[in-house]
Order: sequence, then structure tokens, then C-alpha cells
Amino acid sequence: MTATAARPQQQPIRSTIPARLDRLRWTPFHTRLVLGLGTAWILDGLSVTIASSVSSKLTQPDTLNLTTSQAADIGTAYLIGEVIGALVFGKFSDKLGRRKLFMWTLAVYLGGTALTAFTAKGGGWIIYLYATRIIAGMGIGGEYSAINSAIDEMMPARYRGRTDIWINGTYWLGAILGTFASFLLLNSMRPNEGWRVAFLAGPALAFVILIVRRNLPESPRWLITHGREREAEEAMRRIEEAAISDGQYLEPVPESAAITILPETRYGYLTLLRVAFRQYPQRAVLGATLMITQSFLYNAIFFTYALVLTKFYHVSNDAVPVYGLAFAVGNLAGPLLLGHLFDTLGRKKMIAGTYLLSGSMLAASAWLFDAGVLHAAAQTFIWIVVFFFASAGASAGYLTVSEIFPIEIRAEALAVFFAIAQVVGAVGPAFYGVLIGNGASRTGLAIGYVVGGGIMIIGGLVEIVFGIDAEGKPLEQIAAPLTVIDD
Repeated sequence: MTATAARPQQQPIRSTIPARLDRLRWTPFHTRLVLGLGTAWILDGLSVTIASSVSSKLTQPDTLNLTTSQAADIGTAYLIGEVIGALVFGKFSDKLGRRKLFMWTLAVYLGGTALTAFTAKGGGWIIYLYATRIIAGMGIGGEYSAINSAIDEMMPARYRGRTDIWINGTYWLGAILGTFASFLLLNSMRPNEGWRVAFLAGPALAFVILIVRRNLPESPRWLITHGREREAEEAMRRIEEAAISDGQYLEPVPESAAITILPETRYGYLTLLRVAFRQYPQRAVLGATLMITQSFLYNAIFFTYALVLTKFYHVSNDAVPVYGLAFAVGNLAGPLLLGHLFDTLGRKKMIAGTYLLSGSMLAASAWLFDAGVLHAAAQTFIWIVVFFFASAGASAGYLTVSEIFPIEIRAEALAVFFAIAQVVGAVGPAFYGVLIGNGASRTGLAIGYVVGGGIMIIGGLVEIVFGIDAEGKPLEQIAAPLTVIDD
């Protein structure tokens, strides 16, 4: 008997679960969902900031005595881990479920970061250090695809845009917390203890989050597409009971709102490529452009702003974190204050607007920078305003990719576009680093700002041409499941 003949024949499932999820108003369940899953970006911002803050300490003889190059490679190892984790765990998230993966990926991050804190000199210790950073990065990379998928699939359509924008923007809350944690720990403890305790801050928060996540259900949408109708109904019952307990009256959902699917579990990256290039080529261009352009700009500015402040504005190294905090606050404020507009004014207007505004302002600031009329505070203020808009737009890039592809390959789509963006984005710091040089000439970096702004403008123009008005619409209307059967 062949493998095909041995596989049980799946029966069509007709379900109103997507419509029932989208009719809900905000409930305590959605608050728990955001608290339990949305903290992934806080952890990423916390981890990156702490690693960046302690890198100089790790070059001291009384810590790990790393060379400057070895310390810089810690960040590279984490980035490599993120790309690997996104691709590996993204596939598993579509295959095995959102809940399993958002538990596994958080545990991987917790373990990898905790192991970093116990790095000790000895045979092969430098390999051990990089390996732990790769493991931690894998956990966070996997979080991006599993978490975005779960939130979008369980959040009512009317709140989906703002919630995704808010949550993605909290990376910068993690950066702020990481800055304070690093400052307090590195200055109040002995050098060889402070950096270790700083690295343990992330796992401590992750452990608390694991407890919260244990009580979250699997995505009912994912369950029905995988033929697990009984489990989907049980998860849906828990969500609806939370709404009723909160005082909501739930109108019956008409049968006409149901969808019929024939469950299938054999999907993967080859299917994603086929769907992206044959069925949704314009969406593939849109997703790739939004993710790549924001990644290039962010990496280029974020990883070099300290060099700009010290070489061109002669800011002391001790004062740089203060400017970094202001930069982070602006990045956090954008998504929090503008997020609701992505659901009210609409996706295309807001995404295109944030990309075009941030790109145009950065390009215009190049003239002021080259003319030498700015001081450190004015330069930082320009960055704050630029990234107030860019941060909201960048968060919308993840939202867009999550919305515009079918549920069966949603996490894999996020993983692929995230990985591509990270790889291309890594060019930004190297490019700007060459332009900065020894700080002798402003013209090169001014050209870099024009290039960075132009790249963001391209993202905005592509959104105008290929963007999708997804606000308030069910996911199944934006991108029909591959398993759907037309009635």
C-alpha cells in the first residue's frame, strides 16, 4: 500500500469560527493575548540593547578580554541566529501550530541567553559564547513568525492593525529597559558580575511570560485548517466565554458567514514560493519591499548613530546612551500614537504616508547635516521625528506580510521576508560605516542620508501601487485559505 493510500481521507469542514472571532469586541482575553505574546519584541529590544551595552565591558582584562572585533561579532552571531530561527521555526509554526512554537521559541531564547551569562574562559570558550548568542537569536527569530501569526488570527479584524503596530513597536520599550538595566548593573556591580546579571534580565522576564502563555489557546483558525475541528470549537468556546463574562452580548453568526475547507497539512517553502510568484506576485513585491527598505534604514542609522555623535558632534561615550534613550522614546511613541490610524484611516494611506514622510525628512536633513548647522541635540531631534513615523511604518511591514498570505503559509511568509530583510539590512551599517570613516568629511554621510531616505520613499511608492486596503476585513477575505472550497 502506498503512503498516499494509507493516509486517512480528510473530510470537508464548514465553520463559522473566523466570523465568530471577528465579531468580538475587546475582552480580557485579548489583553492576556497581548501581554503573553506581544512581549516577544520587548525581549528582542532588551537582548540587543544589553548585548550592545556590555560589549565594551567584555573587552576588559577582568571580564572576557575580547578584542573589539570579537565583541562586535556577538551581534553578528545573534543576527545569524535570528535568520536561522525564523526559517526553521516558521515552517514548524505552520506545520505544528502557533501555540507549540510560541512556547518552544521562548524557551529556546531563555536557554540561549541564560547560557551566555555563564560564559567562562577555557578551551573553546569563544565558540561557546557565539553559539549561545546564535541559540538566543534563533528563539527570537522564531518568535516573530509564530507570534505575529497567532495574534493576527485571534485578534478581531477591527483591532488587528493597531494591535500589531503597537506590539511590534514595543521593541523600543525593550531597548529602553535594556539601557536602564545595563546602566544600573554595570555601574553597581563588579565588571565580571555585572555583565552576567545583565544577560540574565531577559531570561527572568521570559520565564514570567512562559507562565502567562501556558493559559493561551491554540489559534482556532489554524486548528480548523488542519482538520482539528473539535479542538477549534473548544478554543473558540473559551474565547467566547471570556467575552460573555466581560458583559458582551454575542449575536448569532449566520450560516452564510461560514467557510468550507478541505484540511491539508502538506505545505512548505516550495508552496510559499509557488503561491507568492504565481498567485500573488504583486504581494510578494510589496512584502519584500516594505521589509527590506525599513530594515536597511533602521540598521544603517541605529548601529551608527553613536559613531555620528562621537565623531561629528564630539559627544563623549558616556553621554551617548542619553541620546540613545531619546532615540528609543521617539521610536516607541510613533507606533503607540499612530497605531489606531492604520485601522481608521486605512493601511495604504498610513503605510505609504509613514514611509514617504520619514524618507523625505531624512533626505532633507542631509543638507542641514552637510552644511554643519546642526548640533548633537538638533541631530537627535531630527532622528526622533524621522523615526516617529518610520517606526510605525516598519511595524506595519510585519502586519502587511502577515495579512496578505494564506493562513497555511502565513508563518513561513513572515519567516522568509524577515530573513531577507535581515540579510539585506545588514548592508546598511557597513555602508554607513564606510561613509562615516574617521569623521573628517560630512559629504559622504550626507549622501548616505539621501540614499537611506530615497530607499524609504521607494517603499512608500510601492505601497501606493500594490498596497491592500485590509483594514477591518477578515483574514480570509484578504487572502483566502489554500484549503478553502467554494460553495
